[in-house]
Amino acid sequence: MNELIHELLARAAARYPDRPAVLDRDRSITYTELEQASNQLGRLLIQHGVEPGDRVGLLLDKSIEAVVGIYGVLKAGAAYVPFDPQAPPVRLAYIAQDAGIHCVVTGREHDATWATLVDQAPVETIIAPNADSSNLGERIGKANVLTAEALVGCLREPLLVPRSSSDLAYILYTSGSTGDPKGVMLSHGNGRAFIDWAAREFAVSADDRLSSHAPLHFDLSIFDLFSAAHGGAAVVLIPHSVSLLPFELAQLVEAQQISVWYSVPSALTMLLLRGKLEGRALDGLRAVLFAGEVFPTKYLLHLMELLPRARFCNLFGPTETNVCTWYEVPRQGLDPAKTIPIGRPIEGVETFAASDDGERVAPGEVGELRVVGPTVMQGYWGDPDRTARVLTGDGAGGRVYRTGDLVQQRADGCFSFLGRRDSQIKSRGYRIELGDVEAAINAHASVVECAVVPVPDEFFTNTLRAYVVTQDASEADLVAFCRERLPRYMIPSAFELRAQLPKSSTGKIDRRKLAEQALEA
Repeated sequence: MNELIHELLARAAARYPDRPAVLDRDRSITYTELEQASNQLGRLLIQHGVEPGDRVGLLLDKSIEAVVGIYGVLKAGAAYVPFDPQAPPVRLAYIAQDAGIHCVVTGREHDATWATLVDQAPVETIIAPNADSSNLGERIGKANVLTAEALVGCLREPLLVPRSSSDLAYILYTSGSTGDPKGVMLSHGNGRAFIDWAAREFAVSADDRLSSHAPLHFDLSIFDLFSAAHGGAAVVLIPHSVSLLPFELAQLVEAQQISVWYSVPSALTMLLLRGKLEGRALDGLRAVLFAGEVFPTKYLLHLMELLPRARFCNLFGPTETNVCTWYEVPRQGLDPAKTIPIGRPIEGVETFAASDDGERVAPGEVGELRVVGPTVMQGYWGDPDRTARVLTGDGAGGRVYRTGDLVQQRADGCFSFLGRRDSQIKSRGYRIELGDVEAAINAHASVVECAVVPVPDEFFTNTLRAYVVTQDASEADLVAFCRERLPRYMIPSAFELRAQLPKSSTGKIDRRKLAEQALEA
């Protein structure tokens, strides 16, 4: 049976035609309007040469237009490639060149970037539905520019392009180890395996309002957009500017009556510390989901106290699998000094810990997390060698993905995340997991967030440098605290206190930038 992602929208429009599908600040669009607008865009894409299997770039701020763009691309039979609007034009051009993108759906607010895309990539068509031709020319270099007028003659009726669940639906570009972005290819079947599970597990319904905190080029957005359509819920788009301001963000959560939240843990930590949640009417927030990085347990416990009616769940998985394991946080028995587990595999997915030679290790032993199942990506776009290194052999449910994450299976069957294979370093002859050092520092009551990076050293192989955001702790306080919890060789040789840590475009701590800064220090 074909299971296409955009079929979710058609079903929601049939069942909930007048319910809001997307809330964008003071604007909204119903499911019927979203269905019809995306049908129009899909037809326009086809009229201008987009064929099944093509990749279409999406350069739009998070908006109703962006959601229309995503569904329109899918309905045309193509795969959408979301660009990071905050990224330099040269990086966007690299992605467009790498993915062979000939058409970009964008907005007038990004017109300064169009020339770079046309000059440095094979872009031949630019579609800007929120612009009109009086403000823009008809061409930029070799590319045609189409505006809102071009959509007027396109039919709104259902658009049916034969596709299969194995066909490519989207490519998400993530940072590669070489510095160049790598394109993770996900099919309709990959997306639906996660979406269908998540919508069922968290009982997403037409009564819900889901936050859309993650940017569209981050895999967390797959849950927001498509699980909402699965249940007929409304998606509340959180603008990039608001996502950076905890007090304003807390106001939005309250005012929009968000019922299901999903973000990286650091966003929740900032909400807790600076959003003044006490006294806010947040009883409608029934599920708080988080993923992407470790959530310091002391802050998680505090947030759970403020939201006693909500389910709290840790969703774990790299972009290559979306989510592969999950853990529902119990309200009793948590140790503030220990990190919570990443849990068990989601329905239909198999996970196991393996040694370097691929053999399964026994519970309690450390191994690399490997994943088999329908959520595992198709591979990396245009990079068969990289694909072959991480997709190995065939498991009972398909190819096995090597995550690079070190885990340990507990007696209750849940996995604990120990760190990345590439975050295990040597210092003074000892093997050190950077995650263990960060967990110890995070246990300090005044620490808001921290990151520990290795600094190459001629005598010790590596030394450790900790970057820490605290409320009132000094470097001496942190050193003393670590001495009580860590062996001497694991204590960072330097602590740098900062007002904030650099973040990537997906909201995670930018460890690569910190590592570069550590080398310059």
